[in-house]
Amino acid sequence: MPLNPAQADLLAQLRSVDEDDRAFDAELRVELRAELEARLAPVVASLPRTPLFVNKHLLGQVHGCEVRFVHEDAERGFAWTPALARGSVAHKAIELSMNLPGHPAPLVLVDEAVERLRESDRSLGEWLQTCSEADRAELRGEANDQVAKFLECWPPLKRAWRPVPESKVSADLCGDAVRLSGKVDLSIGAARGNVAGKVLIDLKTGMFSPSHVDDLRFYALVETLRLGTPPRRLATHYLDSGRLQPEDVTEDVLFAAVDRTAEGVARLVELHHDGREPVARTGPVCRWCPVLPTCEPGRRHLAEADLA
Repeated sequence: MPLNPAQADLLAQLRSVDEDDRAFDAELRVELRAELEARLAPVVASLPRTPLFVNKHLLGQVHGCEVRFVHEDAERGFAWTPALARGSVAHKAIELSMNLPGHPAPLVLVDEAVERLRESDRSLGEWLQTCSEADRAELRGEANDQVAKFLECWPPLKRAWRPVPESKVSADLCGDAVRLSGKVDLSIGAARGNVAGKVLIDLKTGMFSPSHVDDLRFYALVETLRLGTPPRRLATHYLDSGRLQPEDVTEDVLFAAVDRTAEGVARLVELHHDGREPVARTGPVCRWCPVLPTCEPGRRHLAEADLA
C-alpha cells in the first residue's frame, strides 16, 4: 500500500540517519562505566541491602518534586486502572502487529494482547481477570486508539530494519550493587562494530515534556554500557500529534545521562536511607499533586500563577 504523508515523513526522518556512519571510540564504554561507578560507589556503600534497582521512572520522580516522591513512595499501594493498563496493552498489541501475518485491525490486536497478558503478566493479568466489564471496555477503547494511531503514522517495519518492540536492557554496576534497567518501546537497526546503527524510540501520548528526552538518554546510556557501541539516534514519537522528536547521540549526551543518573541515585539514597528532608519543586503539575492540600510551596506557586 502507498504511504500516507505522515508515514513518508517519518520514514524520511529515520532514513536520514542511515547516511551517518558515526563511529565511537571502543574505550567510551569503559570511560562511562568508570565515571558512573566512581560517583555511585561511595553513595551505595552504606546501603543495608543491594542491589539497588534504578529505572527511568524512579529517576524521573526523584528529579522532580521530592516531597511528592516521598509521599507516593510511602503510600505505595499500586492498583491497576484502565488508564495505567492501556500502555502495556497497546505496546503488546503493537508488538503483535509486527509479527502476525496479514493486517489485523487494531481492536483485534488489542483483544489478542489482552488475552496474552492475562496469562503472561502476573500483576496485570490478575487485574485483567477480575476487572469490571466497564473497566475492560474503557481499556479496549483507549488501547485501540493508541494502536490505531501508531499503525496510521508508521510505515510497515521491514525485517531488514531489525525492529524489536519492548526491548529490555540492563547494566550492573559497582559489583552488582546497582542495576540500571529499562524497556525500550521500539528499537530499529543494529550497530556495525563501533559504528552506531540503532535508533531507540519511545511512544508517548500527550504533549512534549523535557523528561521524555531524559528517559531516552538513560536508555542510550544503559545500551552503551551493555553493548559498547551507542545508538545513533533517539526519538520520541507522540501518537496524538504524529510528531517525531529526534536527538542524535553524542558523547556529551551520554555523559549528561551519567551525571543525571548519579545525581538521582544520590538523592534517592539521601531521602530513603539518610533521612534528608525532601525538597519541594513547584511547577504546573502541582495542580494535580496529591500532596497539594498540605504543601505550602505548591499552594503558593499556584496562587501566584493564577494571578500572573
